[in-house]
Amino acid sequence: MAMKDAYEKKMQAQLDEWGAEIKKLKAQADKAKADAQLEYFRQIEELRERQHEAKAKLTEIQQASDTAWEDMKAGAEKARDSLADAMRAARSRFK
Repeated sequence: MAMKDAYEKKMQAQLDEWGAEIKKLKAQADKAKADAQLEYFRQIEELRERQHEAKAKLTEIQQASDTAWEDMKAGAEKARDSLADAMRAARSRFK
């Protein structure tokens, strides 16, 4: 398997995992008290925005040639790391 394919699959798996976790957080937010819901929903929206950015970077990599994708890797990793940080923050607030 080519490095590009392996990278795409790894990133897609991580995005899918986080997508499922965002859905769980949304379910928790739906059950929260009204005043807490506003903060939870704000955080969920931020997570979805970062998830969208990371997916867009993955799409760029998928459409790139086998030689050009390496140049795009740094941007994709930055978007992924940003989403990871936001997920950690959301998990700690939702506990």
